[in-house]
Amino acid sequence: APDIPVIDQAYSKLSNSITVEWRAVPGATNYMLTAQDGDSFVETTVKNSPGTVTGLKPATLYRVTVRSITSGGKSQPSPCRKVKTVLAAPILSVRSLSCDSIAVSWKAVPMAAGFSVSLMRSDGLGRMLKQNTTNTSLVFSSLDPGALYTIRAYAWNAHGMPGDDFTYNQRTSPDAPVDVKVAFNSDALRAVVSWVPTEGALTYSVTVSSGLLKLRCNTSSASCMVPSLQCGSEYSVSVTAYNDAGSSEPTDAVSLKTIPCAPVNISIEEDEPGHLLVSWSSVSLGHYYVVFVKSDDGLEMHCNTSNTQCHFQSDCGFTYFISVFAYNKAGQSPLGDVFNYTTAPCCPGDFRAAFISSDTVRVTWAAVRGADLYETRAAGGSGVVLCRDTATACTLSALQCSSPYNITVYSFSEARGRNTSCEPRYVTTAPCSPEIKNISKEGLSVIRVQWQPNNEEATYVVTARGEAGLWHCTSTRNSCTLMDLPCGSAFSVSAIARSPAGQSFPSYSIPLETAPCCPNDLTLTQVTQSVTNISWSVGRGAQTYVTALESPKGQAKCHTLQTYCLLGCITCGTNYTVSLRAISETGLTSSCTYQGYASSACCPSGVKLYRLSNNGIRVFWRASDETMNYKADLHGSKGNFSCTPSLGLSHCDITKIPCGDVYTVVIAPVTDKGPKLTFSSSFCPKKIYSGT
Repeated sequence: APDIPVIDQAYSKLSNSITVEWRAVPGATNYMLTAQDGDSFVETTVKNSPGTVTGLKPATLYRVTVRSITSGGKSQPSPCRKVKTVLAAPILSVRSLSCDSIAVSWKAVPMAAGFSVSLMRSDGLGRMLKQNTTNTSLVFSSLDPGALYTIRAYAWNAHGMPGDDFTYNQRTSPDAPVDVKVAFNSDALRAVVSWVPTEGALTYSVTVSSGLLKLRCNTSSASCMVPSLQCGSEYSVSVTAYNDAGSSEPTDAVSLKTIPCAPVNISIEEDEPGHLLVSWSSVSLGHYYVVFVKSDDGLEMHCNTSNTQCHFQSDCGFTYFISVFAYNKAGQSPLGDVFNYTTAPCCPGDFRAAFISSDTVRVTWAAVRGADLYETRAAGGSGVVLCRDTATACTLSALQCSSPYNITVYSFSEARGRNTSCEPRYVTTAPCSPEIKNISKEGLSVIRVQWQPNNEEATYVVTARGEAGLWHCTSTRNSCTLMDLPCGSAFSVSAIARSPAGQSFPSYSIPLETAPCCPNDLTLTQVTQSVTNISWSVGRGAQTYVTALESPKGQAKCHTLQTYCLLGCITCGTNYTVSLRAISETGLTSSCTYQGYASSACCPSGVKLYRLSNNGIRVFWRASDETMNYKADLHGSKGNFSCTPSLGLSHCDITKIPCGDVYTVVIAPVTDKGPKLTFSSSFCPKKIYSGT
């Protein structure tokens, strides 16, 4: 067996092991180390000295021996050495209380009289801090934020022998980031928060809060994008740094005001024609507002105000597209609803009203922008007359004559309805037709026409129309006189009323017939002593005639359809008045008077003939009138002879009558005036005389 080794020294540097040093034994290939604690022991084989027995219990007294080993076997154990293992290392619990402090705690170590804890930056910067304590915890302060520290701790016993040490790396929590900046993107409603990185920070958390709403963004870089922000909100932005030791204090809050929300409750109205009023509700964080108004012809206007309403000039018949934006330092609000407002269509222009008749007017106008339909409204008279059409003309009928009307043409659109600001046009309808009440004869060729005046400020024109032509009379009252109407003519008499508004319909026509004309020529021819023939020219309009010869001695009358008449019972030597009445077929009569007529003088009576000696003859008669002269005519084949007595005598002599002939003797009166007409002496009776 090999020699027994001799232990030079045995000691414990670790709580679970004892190191043994011995002198080498020649020929020994291995050595067996044994550490015994009561009935338990631990063996280990090593090649040479020194050797270490592990797996021991801390702070325990062991009997340590060494045996050498050769191919021949093992030696006897060396003399034992008693060695006590050192104290176990304290198991540390380390945490960073803040960015500049670290708290270290541990459980009590058996047999420990005190503890030694040291701390130093792992990068070697700075100085080492060391504290001895009998407690089981301590705090290192005034450390660098976010720095990695190495902490070494061990316990010692009552003899001051240090035990195992325990090393722990702990980083302090980071300091709060600085120079926090917020860049707001108004278009995307998001913000980019940036800061200066802080030492030892591994990650960062950005908190964006507004009331109960909290948004977070985590990153390992020095900036972070926070999406989905709300318009019209004010946020508090803070950044917290994190590492494996914990978190920093949040940074001081940075205020972030987002863009205002789009204005709501937008109302558009025309407070008066040509003026648009746009109003809206105020929005949170809105400092001022801009209203954009674009018309459908491309013209754009805008209004910048800090109030909640704007006024714009507008034109009729246009559609305006209106949007309202709110602004603050962050930018412009999102686009809200775009409203379109169509103004009332324009009032029709070039308005013209032309009367077709007294109760019908045709209204025309020029087409206007924005109008889909037109309504023509005539108010007056006994009511309202309406006409609706898409055309630019309308005919209003059944109006009341001689009445004022307010005619208004309204334009309509589907979007806005009727333009109520259109001005009316005042017109008066043409006069009403007059009604002829009476036609009376005022005189020869003079007719008075009366009518019922049913218009104000009207001039009435009466017209007599016939084959003979036209005759007129005019009056502003209720009658007028037609002068110089031709006789024997038929007329149709009507009346119209005229005013600046126009002319009425003609009244109903009244037939008018003038009295027949008196014949221009009238001739009387005495046929016999007691019979006279009267003839005349045709009297226009006359159908029958009544002629009469009148004297104190009597009357002769004749009624005939012809233009002549024989009147009997004429008294000789009498002056007659001559009259003629022309009668139309309707009974109208014209009384015509002519120059008087004297019938032939009366023939003498008692005519006697006495032969004279000198081939002569004396003629005697009895005068019918003492003042009348007479003439005796003797007619024969051998000659005609006559004699005229002196005034007052009733006989005369005719001498030198040829013999041997038969003569006719007539005694006829002679007047110095002569008859109106030529009378034959044959009216008087004849006597026959036979010469010798």
